Amino acid sequence: MTDHSEGLNTASTSTDAATGVDWDAQAASFDDEPDHGLRDPEVRRAWARRLESWLPVRACDVLDLGCGTGSLSLLAAERGHRVTGVDGSPAMVALARAKLAGRDAVFLVGDAAAPPVGEQRFDVVLVRHVLWALPDPGRALRHWRGLLRPGGRLVLVEGVWGTVDPVGIPADDLTALLAPLTGDVRLERLSQEAALWGKEVEDERYAVVAVLE
Repeated sequence: MTDHSEGLNTASTSTDAATGVDWDAQAASFDDEPDHGLRDPEVRRAWARRLESWLPVRACDVLDLGCGTGSLSLLAAERGHRVTGVDGSPAMVALARAKLAGRDAVFLVGDAAAPPVGEQRFDVVLVRHVLWALPDPGRALRHWRGLLRPGGRLVLVEGVWGTVDPVGIPADDLTALLAPLTGDVRLERLSQEAALWGKEVEDERYAVVAVLE
């Protein structure tokens, strides 16, 4: 695993089978990466702008899967959305709870592929850098669809990290997995927006917004 490990959130247990990373051990330093902690004002503004364009204008219920320390959850909560975050790392969840203390947000320890929440409870399922690491991405997408209310949307931030030994899920593969679920899929390429990552990147990074019927 080389620098493509940057930007990856936990998918299920605290030790990720795909990356071999113990996310509980990484939790204390997780926010040091610019696109994790969003401590740099320019990086934070870049993610806030993107999130504003991906989420509904009205206040809604957002499920943040593989939420890590809750940085995207916080941006959503600041826009008035009600947030539920799920992460496989208890240490990550503890940091997310502290980060969003006093906000309309709840955080649960659980498997991002099958989160411990009820069906048709959410308007948005937000997932960043998790789907690629799951053993059956198509099955996860179908399950997440069932968590959404009619007209809800999947917001998926993914990529293929690294240029020497790349890992991830190409955009074409993800859009193909979404094709049986909905015809309303918007793909946004993110590699050229250095402000999102706090640096220039050469690998494939993108977001997909899929609105379900």
